[in-house]
Amino acid sequence: MHIGVPRERRIEEHRVGLTPAGVEMLTAAGHVCSIEKDAGRGAGFADVEYEKAGGRIVYSGEEAYGRADLVLKVSKPTEEESKWLRDGSILMGFLHLTAGRKDRIDALLEQQVTAIAYETIQGDDGALPVLSSLSHLAGLMVPQVAGTLLQNDHGGKGILLPGVPGVPPAEVAILGAGTFGMAAARAFLGLGASVSVLDMDLARLQRVENHLGIGRHAVLMVAHKANIRKAASFADVLVGAIHVPGARSPVVVTRDMVRLMKPRSLVMDIAIDQGGCVETSRPTTHRDPTFVAENVIHYCVPNMTSVVARSATYALSNAAWPFIEAVAGEGLEAALASMPALKRGVATHQGHVVNGVLAAHLGVPEVTL
Repeated sequence: MHIGVPRERRIEEHRVGLTPAGVEMLTAAGHVCSIEKDAGRGAGFADVEYEKAGGRIVYSGEEAYGRADLVLKVSKPTEEESKWLRDGSILMGFLHLTAGRKDRIDALLEQQVTAIAYETIQGDDGALPVLSSLSHLAGLMVPQVAGTLLQNDHGGKGILLPGVPGVPPAEVAILGAGTFGMAAARAFLGLGASVSVLDMDLARLQRVENHLGIGRHAVLMVAHKANIRKAASFADVLVGAIHVPGARSPVVVTRDMVRLMKPRSLVMDIAIDQGGCVETSRPTTHRDPTFVAENVIHYCVPNMTSVVARSATYALSNAAWPFIEAVAGEGLEAALASMPALKRGVATHQGHVVNGVLAAHLGVPEVTL
């Protein structure tokens, strides 16, 4: 199989779809890998590393896409990239189609691209193995971002997350007790912040308690409206991490709730890549990461882990590798037949929408894969 690894073109996207080690394993198995020049630069991988691994450097995105049977990306294609996809090719990446533009989906259908969304690859137990790898990374990363944004020189209220003797720690409320929420809670508690975690699923809240262990106590609350409103009123940092696999995130924090927050407190909407779970949110970038609404700072960067690109690329490659290897080695149809989790990740195939959530979002019939 011919595999293309293009350079990411979205604003400040430094990650890359595959490491040199991944290229080495694919080429050793007899596949051809075309890597666009400087595709790995942001993650610290030089072109020569890909060449030593057996990859071929190509000098345009059009060539990286145009040669490929299988394209490995991080984020969804731009309008320009969509035109470069070869008819009938396979695309793997974080696609977030329900939160994107319909014309991007139309392009995938017209070109009969098999689009496999990493965020909807799902095991029989409901686990999301590829998404979880970066969710865990983002959860560990979020306290360092929050701590910086609470500083006066970044417009914050000038408080230290752990506090000091005689001064209480910052109040952090995390909405969502999934992989991200557990990692974030552990990291915030490790820094000494006071943490509340809210979720509608009692079993998830129990897992958070078990995960944190003795001596690292978070307040665990059911995420109904009254409790979310209460959390908003006392939080110095309100982290939104509500995720529904494949679907647009529900808005659970209304503008009225944001108005209850203390002046210059911080909202971090980590669900923004799926549309956001805070009514006042809108996407931002690493270059201009925040805006103020209702006198509250908002951080809503969709590709949060892009600024730790090397760690993120390794985490992504490790988690996605079994699925990449199966598609390349067995062929698409055999891989889908042998891996139900991979099959659940397919959004479009042979000109049809084959994901029920996406079909419902578009108002079109779902075709069974």
